[in-house]
Amino acid sequence: MSTHTENVEELIGIVRESLKDKGFEIYPFKVGWYNALTSQAHQLPYESDSLAAVILSTPSMFEKAFVPFLQSRACDGMRDPIDECISHTVSSSISMCCPNQSVDVMYDFELLPSRRPKFLAQTAAHVAGAAFYYRASDVHNPPWGNKKMFGVCIHPRLGGWFAIRALLIFKDVLMGEEFQPRDPPDCVSRQEERIELLERFNFHWRDWSYRDIIPVEERYSLQQKEYFITPPAQRGALLRQWGFMTESDTDKQS
Repeated sequence: MSTHTENVEELIGIVRESLKDKGFEIYPFKVGWYNALTSQAHQLPYESDSLAAVILSTPSMFEKAFVPFLQSRACDGMRDPIDECISHTVSSSISMCCPNQSVDVMYDFELLPSRRPKFLAQTAAHVAGAAFYYRASDVHNPPWGNKKMFGVCIHPRLGGWFAIRALLIFKDVLMGEEFQPRDPPDCVSRQEERIELLERFNFHWRDWSYRDIIPVEERYSLQQKEYFITPPAQRGALLRQWGFMTESDTDKQS
């Protein structure tokens, strides 16, 4: 069905308000805009005018959603607590806000049988106008020759202090021509800054300095940094140290 832009803004606004207090942002776009930038292998199998939306987590997600999630349940049997938290929070919001909508939800940690990701997260964030996806092709006369350089998204307010978590497809909502794309803010516009960003991300990503390529409004807390710096296999022990897991829970996770 075709839906007017104002109705879509109301729909997205309801979901946005539901997720905002949990430290998430949501940005809508058309499936066709995404498919126009991807290869056949990565295209989304929906009508080009279908409404999609990408969900980002901001630094406050850790304290607003993840910590309460850990406090509210035992971590016993969780494959990855962050993934479980994101899945629980997003699915709960969609069920509450869109009970009459047919919505497919894809998460950044999910893979297809081919081992490809279900969606290209950074492309989706760029198309939605959420964060600019900087790649080697955005640098004139790149100094790296034929060396493979991975691209990275930069948020206009958060720099690199965010994550792309999920993609929503509202299967029964088809957008008209009045719904126009919004370019993401080009906040790393100078060529030398783009080179610095890509070099920081590709060669020094462990020090997280690429996240501060621009002035930011918010960063990860010290506790959040400790969690993400810790290797995944050791995070269960860290959660137990923080009091969120018992010894037996940690044993079952390992």
